[in-house]
Amino acid sequence: MASLGSPLRTFRGLLRELRYALGRSDVSYRNKAAYRYLKEAFRYHRVTSEKLCKAQHDLHFQAATYLCLLHSIREHLVLHKEYHGKGERSPETVAGLVGFKLPQQPGGKGWEP
Repeated sequence: MASLGSPLRTFRGLLRELRYALGRSDVSYRNKAAYRYLKEAFRYHRVTSEKLCKAQHDLHFQAATYLCLLHSIREHLVLHKEYHGKGERSPETVAGLVGFKLPQQPGGKGWEP
């Protein structure tokens, strides 16, 4: 099983993904309910010198899994936006992409058999 790393690192990663999700919002991410929930959950489940809390490890594992999901979704959206097709193109557009000109259709001006 891979190591989860520091809970602080996971917390910071979740906050980073929260900022990405909000984009360029006028409201700070610190004023959002998601930020307050994350902060309180990590504070409540932290390990002290007096106890070893199994719930803290469970929360950390769930948080790391959720962080992985958020990061993967964001990367997927970036790749989808970059490589997704723009729809079907007309033959003229496709021919123009490679530098060819299509001959005019029979019966049209400029067509000679």
